[in-house]
Amino acid sequence: MISLSNFCKSYDDSIAVSDLSFTVEPGQVLGLVGRNGAGKTSTIKSIAGIISVSGGSVCIDDHSIEQQPIPAKQATAYVPDDPELFTDLTVEQHLKFTASVYSIADPTAHIKKLLADFELEPKRHSPASDLSRGMRQKLAICCAYLQQPKALLLDEPMTGLDPYGIRMLKSTIVAQAQSGTAVIISSHLLAMVEDICSHILILDQGRSKFLGTIDELKQQFGTPEGMTSEEEGIAKTLEEIYFAAIDQPMPVTA
Repeated sequence: MISLSNFCKSYDDSIAVSDLSFTVEPGQVLGLVGRNGAGKTSTIKSIAGIISVSGGSVCIDDHSIEQQPIPAKQATAYVPDDPELFTDLTVEQHLKFTASVYSIADPTAHIKKLLADFELEPKRHSPASDLSRGMRQKLAICCAYLQQPKALLLDEPMTGLDPYGIRMLKSTIVAQAQSGTAVIISSHLLAMVEDICSHILILDQGRSKFLGTIDELKQQFGTPEGMTSEEEGIAKTLEEIYFAAIDQPMPVTA
């Protein structure tokens, strides 16, 4: 559903992502992780068609984002880490506008359910300018879900959410995947990645350090050095595994 082949992204003389290839099939949830500046947001924005591709190819539902942008974007929903909403439109108007843009027939029942699920019903008639940071995030997620996309791109989607919103988002991401959506989540929250992602891609300085399932990651990097034969097979935490994969020592806490 999502396919990158030898993807590259550069800004002037700076290379953000180099020679990146991977696929996300329907029903898979790919966690995109890496330190700041690793190329995560550049990758997601290029897949969404927000910024141009410098080299290689990016396809959504067999449509090139460069050569066939309209059908590729019609199949895609993108939620950035800081959504830009229409300040004068109400919550309900945002959802109705989204339904109109994507030619969604009779969205009333779906809108009602999304408003209830994400606790936005009391703010139904409030303009976006009156919403808190977390409520704006919830509204952007609702607009993405209303599209019923084939590819769902989430860049730090937990930002600003309260505990209920986080739990709801996690369960609905799993439900989206179970319905056949291909999902990419960029996040620094490794516990969340481990909870809901079927696959993980670790980026470091614009290059892939690991691509595979969580179990494969643990098998490759999860055996502590110096363990005894009795301890063999005991995996490190995902946090420890991540630092081992990018060859970076874990910070020492007091």
